[in-house]
Amino acid sequence: MIFRHRRAIVWCAAVVVLVAAVLALPVFGELGNENDFDDPSAEAVTARNAVNRASGAFATPSVVALVRLGAPVASAQGRERIARVAAALRDPGVASVVAYGPRVGGDGATSEADLLGGGAPADRRLVSKDGRSTYLLATFRQDDLGARTRIEQRVRGIPYVTLGGGVYAARQVSSQVSADIARAELIAFPILFILTLFVFRSAVSALLPLAVGVATILLSFLAIRIVNQFNGMSIFSLNLINGLGLGLAIDYSLFMVSRFREELAGGKDRQAALAATLKTAGRVVAFSAITVAAALAALIVFRQRFLYSMGVGGALCALIAAGVSLTLLPALLGILGEKVNAGGPRRWKEAIAREARAERSGFWYRHSQRVMRRPVLFATASAVLLIALGLPFTTIRFTGIDASVLPKDQSARIVDDAVKNEFPPNETSPVYISVPRGADVASYAARLPAPVAPPRIQDGRIDLIAPGQPLSDEAKAFVREVRAVPAPFERNVGGQTAGFLDQQGSLRAHLPLALAILAATTLIILFVMTRSVVLPVKALVMNLLSLCAAFGLVVLVFQDGHLEWLLAFDSQHAIESSQPVLLFAVAFGLSTDYGVFLLGRIKELHDSGLSNEEAVALGLQRTGRIVTFAAALMVIAIGCFVTASIIFIKQLGFGVAVAVLIDATIVRALLVPALMRLLGDWNWWVPRPLARLLPA
Repeated sequence: MIFRHRRAIVWCAAVVVLVAAVLALPVFGELGNENDFDDPSAEAVTARNAVNRASGAFATPSVVALVRLGAPVASAQGRERIARVAAALRDPGVASVVAYGPRVGGDGATSEADLLGGGAPADRRLVSKDGRSTYLLATFRQDDLGARTRIEQRVRGIPYVTLGGGVYAARQVSSQVSADIARAELIAFPILFILTLFVFRSAVSALLPLAVGVATILLSFLAIRIVNQFNGMSIFSLNLINGLGLGLAIDYSLFMVSRFREELAGGKDRQAALAATLKTAGRVVAFSAITVAAALAALIVFRQRFLYSMGVGGALCALIAAGVSLTLLPALLGILGEKVNAGGPRRWKEAIAREARAERSGFWYRHSQRVMRRPVLFATASAVLLIALGLPFTTIRFTGIDASVLPKDQSARIVDDAVKNEFPPNETSPVYISVPRGADVASYAARLPAPVAPPRIQDGRIDLIAPGQPLSDEAKAFVREVRAVPAPFERNVGGQTAGFLDQQGSLRAHLPLALAILAATTLIILFVMTRSVVLPVKALVMNLLSLCAAFGLVVLVFQDGHLEWLLAFDSQHAIESSQPVLLFAVAFGLSTDYGVFLLGRIKELHDSGLSNEEAVALGLQRTGRIVTFAAALMVIAIGCFVTASIIFIKQLGFGVAVAVLIDATIVRALLVPALMRLLGDWNWWVPRPLARLLPA
């Protein structure tokens, strides 16, 4: 049917992609990153919502204005600068301004009784250790009425002020993500075209995966924009769609075009060649997309918007990539026919034909025979190497998300670094407790730990200052102590550190279900494709080994700080909590992707009557070069994330890239042929009752 309607399909696809381009690109302005890493049911979120409702303002300061005084804080110049910045922060959309000296309300009123902490000595927390810098805190009302824009306009002409805090960090992260995507595309597309030109040995063929990739990305952006109308999506999902869409489009195009060429070289006309390609490579592409989508869909069980957005975006992207590869691409192949090899020098065309003839004398055939002659040695050495690479993962430490993920030149990062390094523990990130309004909380507050300053009681909340920096071991221990103090009324503890602890608890609670879904769907899909119960289990074990090695390398590089100079990042000496979960799902799906391509070809050859060993050797020969180059292209497509300025996006790009490289080299080139040889005909074993459940 596709061959008969090939031109109509191409024209319809062109119209759909153009419409998608117009409708999809506004998605960058509609998606955000606010509270992306929170579980809505967490105690810290409950506390934040309660404080928001009680006060009509945000629970923590919205703006942190760092002021370089150029003189001691108590000097006339210091007081004049503080007063000038405080006046600039006053706005109808601002609930309160906290400064060195009196607190200034949103209506401009001041009061000596309103001093921070109830007395002047507490104000010293707003003063740097050298006494020549300070910061002011502005807390926005729930409806800020454009306060941020007006404050920016008033502060723009004041050279000694830098604005940071939550509203600026969120905005700058979103802008940086968009810039990172644009830069990754500018880097990736030219490199990918040059490499695909070399891989496909034809200019016409090299353009096909890029066309499929552009269509996939635009349609995925449109799909995520539609989903966002019903359930908010994270802007970070666009990074994954960009890299994954391009990578899968190249993978699927490479397998489809290679098989089409192979069928043409075997003497079939283009209609018959296209039918054979869809029946074989098309079937494998469909299974691959379902496998990748299922692996990423496991992320949907998590409550954090960052993770479930990645799951939704990645699953949609995989399915759309397969849909485009099984409709638009075959239609283009049907139109091109033999011209699919056009646009390359004669020696490239001769190489294509030569590879088709030399199946039993090619590199991958000889290599697989060599591995299968010593299967125990190669299997043991490969497993030991992967486990050794994974050992650093046992020392992993976790951290959360704050302004420190931004580049050093962003104002929110400048302010965050200054507050952390130059000031004592302070109120930029307080530990707060939501309490019933009107309740007698004095006796409860008196029992709370207070190593830095006495608790500050307000209507509906109690504010505490934790020792150490937010997310530090001291701060986490402090939050646990606060939560352990019994209260005679309902109360919830919130703040940045409390939210981080809740996030870790939420991830631990949902991880078993996600892993069960991922493992079960992978086993079922591979069982249906291979008609074997052994091969899916073996694929699962090999994926775990390759992921173990990838995790270890991520810890070695980003936690321990190796290659900082090369990848241009400042180590946080920890890994963002959600990254292992996300990396596991993405890398697992892509690893299974390559396993599907190889196992699909081996099964096809075994079903044709070849022995287990010959099917493995010939299958590796027919897919070895394709899988190797597909992995290299995927590494570039997703590996370009390492150019991102947001460190956890950089971690994702690096982790997926090394996982794909390990899978395409050590696993597919060494472990697969060795284990296939060791298991022999047991590879294809399936119990009779299960076999009857499968379609013929």
